[in-house]
Amino acid sequence: MSQHRPPTIAPVAAARWAQQPVQAAPWLHDEVARRMAERLQWIKRSPTSWANWQPLRGGMDAHAELRKRYPGAETWVVESSPALERQVLDASTEAWWKPGRWSAAAQHAGMPPPGGVQMVWSNMLLHQVADPQALIADWHRALAVDGFLMFSCLGPDSLLELRRVYAALGWPPPGHAFTDMHDWGDMLVQAGFAEPIMDMERIRLTYATPDKLLEDLRGLGRNLHPERFGALRGRRWHAQLRAELAQRLADVAEQGRLTLTFEIVYGHAFRPAARVPVAPQSAVSLQDMRGLLRHGKGEGR
Repeated sequence: MSQHRPPTIAPVAAARWAQQPVQAAPWLHDEVARRMAERLQWIKRSPTSWANWQPLRGGMDAHAELRKRYPGAETWVVESSPALERQVLDASTEAWWKPGRWSAAAQHAGMPPPGGVQMVWSNMLLHQVADPQALIADWHRALAVDGFLMFSCLGPDSLLELRRVYAALGWPPPGHAFTDMHDWGDMLVQAGFAEPIMDMERIRLTYATPDKLLEDLRGLGRNLHPERFGALRGRRWHAQLRAELAQRLADVAEQGRLTLTFEIVYGHAFRPAARVPVAPQSAVSLQDMRGLLRHGKGEGR
């Protein structure tokens, strides 16, 4: 376990959420994936293999669009269980009688081999894991030299309105804290990535009723804070919650609709060639040596 594990994420709760069945990605995840995909136009290199980390919650529409964008590229699907990986493969494989099934590049389930992919794609995952540095290390390990990472996650200004409501009522936090984009950039560098580019935007969603808002939140994730309410709340508490949300989150500028803010963090980085330390004796792994040789031959991005 990384010493930098987020202090406000309960590992058991995070693991339990990761194993929950997934029917479809929430709208916000699909929208963020669409916006992140627009950034691929600035990447000159087209990967011949790529991996998608947890596409069921990250958005199967984006998974399909990426396969169309890179039709000849092998795909690796990494989910939190073999059953969920099989669900992705079944959902993204055409029926046997369709010609596209036999011309499409191969899809694989599970972790790619070390240095086995040229792009790692992860949409709206990083803020939900208990040990993000371990996940970032997995991404770095999977990437070939000059391969690149594309990820998104929630930032610290997400759900500020809801946090204020809970604090005003003296309740425990409604969600765990989210990491700042500059800290993500530092972690990428510590993991061995180069040229990290971090940016963010805020998306405000509006809801007609408290029930619609709460339904949306349940699809987006769970409260993983260790100090969250320790048991299910009763009907009286839920009635109070709905009343407080209706009163405190109503925005006159939005015709009285309830508003929530989501800070979306985007990250992009490359895996550079390994640097050989200067010492009387140095040991370099076979994988790193191959990367150094390829890099020395001027393999472009």
